[in-house]
Amino acid sequence: MLTVGLTGGIGAGKSEVSRLLVEHGAVLVDSDRIAREVVEPGTPGLAAVVEAFGTDVLAADGSLDRPRLGSVVFADPEKLAVLNAIVHPLVGARSRELESAAGEDAVVVHDVPLLTENGLAPLYDLVIVVDADPDTQLDRLVRLRGMTPEDARARMAAQATRDQRREIADIVIDNDVPLDALRKRVAEVWEELVRRSSRGGAE
Repeated sequence: MLTVGLTGGIGAGKSEVSRLLVEHGAVLVDSDRIAREVVEPGTPGLAAVVEAFGTDVLAADGSLDRPRLGSVVFADPEKLAVLNAIVHPLVGARSRELESAAGEDAVVVHDVPLLTENGLAPLYDLVIVVDADPDTQLDRLVRLRGMTPEDARARMAAQATRDQRREIADIVIDNDVPLDALRKRVAEVWEELVRRSSRGGAE
């Protein structure tokens, strides 16, 4: 098995790269999706969040009101640390479950948005960084996600820098290119991952 950490700045196109890797046969472990699953109604995770932050963070249907919780924690580093202490271990445990369920010869891609920021590179056999020029990221966030330029710049500034991400990369995928070129690059990377997997992750 080969474990791969996949990351990239907001708007760099990481989701498209993960989708293409899955098409080639990768087993995807999506941290964002798992983070939502572990606090669904009826889970111990949601119970712990409510215990820490009160019922005000629940929506009328009993699910987690993410925007409301976000407004509470992102303005207060201590509260954010409390939330992370609840959610991160649950995400880690579920990620390991999914990884262990994959076959011995699987290439398991962990899609981790804040891999650089949280110093998680050592957890994986190798790290792939999806890279794009900041102007490209800004354009995608405004044009495709409907953000204001100010909001988009703030979200970008809250993440690791482009240089910081590239420093931890074993493989960089340039996504300042048309989709056909991206497909070709991902196919090349997939061949490399399969080679490394067959050698047990060795260089």
